[in-house]
Amino acid sequence: MADEEHVRQALQSVVDPELDISIVDLGLVYEVRFEDKEGNVHAEVDMTLTSPGCPAAAEIMAAAHRAALSTEGVDSVHINLVWSPRWDPKTHASEDALMEMGIW
Repeated sequence: MADEEHVRQALQSVVDPELDISIVDLGLVYEVRFEDKEGNVHAEVDMTLTSPGCPAAAEIMAAAHRAALSTEGVDSVHINLVWSPRWDPKTHASEDALMEMGIW
């Protein structure tokens, strides 16, 4: 059965091409929810980007969709791009990501 942890593990492989850090480690994935749609498991992923003008937005969103869809037990996925709360690396990023970005 698919769960949030498995989807986040799949999303770990998606890397922000400008920072070369996983979107999960950056804290860009805010929430993963599941719905049962006629016996199929549908995942809704709320995520943001490092900035509204991110030039790699389409690439990151497509990669996130493919990764989440590869999760065993997930039949369909929708990636919701959200801007609230606004991404702040000091609040959302993991310690490893902060170190890689030179923030501590």
